[in-house]
Amino acid sequence: MKFPLYFSLLVVSSLLFACSSESDSDTEKSGTPAVITPVPLDTYFPPITRTDEWETVSIKTLGWNENQVNNLYTYLEDNDTDAFIILKDGRIVIEKYFGDFTQDDNHAWNSAGKNLTSMLTGIAQQEEFLSISDSTSQYLGEGWSSLTIDQELSITIKNQLTMTTGLDYNVEDAFCTDPECLIYLNDIDTTWYYHNAPYTLLDDVIANATNTDFNLYFSEKIKEPIGMQGLFIKVGYNNVFFSTARSMARFGILNLNQGVWDGAPILTDTTYFNSMTNSSQDLNLSYGYLYWLNGKSSYRLPGSEVEFTGSLIPNAPTDLYAALGKNDQKLYMVPSLDLVVVRMGGASSEILLGPSGFDNELWGLINQIIQ
Repeated sequence: MKFPLYFSLLVVSSLLFACSSESDSDTEKSGTPAVITPVPLDTYFPPITRTDEWETVSIKTLGWNENQVNNLYTYLEDNDTDAFIILKDGRIVIEKYFGDFTQDDNHAWNSAGKNLTSMLTGIAQQEEFLSISDSTSQYLGEGWSSLTIDQELSITIKNQLTMTTGLDYNVEDAFCTDPECLIYLNDIDTTWYYHNAPYTLLDDVIANATNTDFNLYFSEKIKEPIGMQGLFIKVGYNNVFFSTARSMARFGILNLNQGVWDGAPILTDTTYFNSMTNSSQDLNLSYGYLYWLNGKSSYRLPGSEVEFTGSLIPNAPTDLYAALGKNDQKLYMVPSLDLVVVRMGGASSEILLGPSGFDNELWGLINQIIQ
C-alpha cells in the first residue's frame, strides 16, 4: 500500500520529519546509471545527509547483460511494481520507478519491517537493556496473555523472534495482541508458525526495556546513523514501517556489512547477527530471527503447517537472506555478490504475507542480467 492511500489525512512532511529531500535523478528516469570505470571494488556508503547524492555504476561497466533489462522492467511493470533498485557494493546499478510513484514517495514495508525490529532487538541486547533469553513477561508484565502464569513465563523474547511461542494462531484475528487473543496451543519450541501477534509485541518489549518510545529508539540507533527516513505507524494491531525505496536499500547495505555503517558500529554483537541471519531453530530451517533464509534443505510458509523440501527461492543465490512483506515487499541481500535488491509495490498475484512465487520468477530475470 502506498503511504498517501491510507494516510491522506496526515501531512507527510510533518509525519516523516526526517524524510530525504532526494529528487528524481537520471537513474530513476532511465534505470541505467552513469558509467564509473574501472569497476569499483570498495564498499560505498551513501552520505547520511539529506541529499540525493548516491554513486552509481553502469551495467556495462559491470559486464552484465544490458539486453535483458527491458524484460525485467516489463515483468516488474506487469506485476504492479512501484519501485525497484539493485545495488552492487552499495552503488546504484538499476533504479526504476513505475506509474506515478517517485523516488521521494513512501511505501509500507509490511512484514519486511520485521527485520528492522530484529536488528533493534539485538542492539537493545548489546546495550544490556534485555537478553533474548529473558521471559517476555519481564517486560510486558503478568497477564499479557490468556495463558497460565507458568505458560506465560515460559515464553521468551527468542521465541518471539523465531515464531516458536506456541500461541494459538487459529484465533479469529492472528494480528490481535489483546490478552483474550493470545491463547495456549503448544509448548514453546515445539512448533513453528508465522504468527504476527507475538512479533508485534516485541515493539512493546523493546520500548519497555529501554524506557523509550519505540520510534525514537529506532531513530536513534538505526535510522539516523545510516541516513534512513521513515516511521513506524500503527495500522490496526500492526506497527508498519513506511519509507522510500532508497531507505530500504540503505538498510540492506547495513546488513551486508554485518551491522557496521562506514566504520561506525550499529550492531556490534556478531553472535546475534550470525544467529539472526542463519537457521534459528530446527522447525523451519529457512527462518532466522525474523529473517527469511535461502539455500536451506526445507522451508515453511506463512499460513501453512506444511514443511516443503528444497530451497526457498531456487533461482536465487544460496546465501541470500531477505526481508519479505505482504504484497511482495522485498529486500534481498546477497553477501557473496555484494548485492542489495529492493522491490516495493502491490501484490504480484495473490495476497501473501511473505514469500511468494514472485521471488523465484524475479530472480530468474535478475540472473539473466547479472550472469
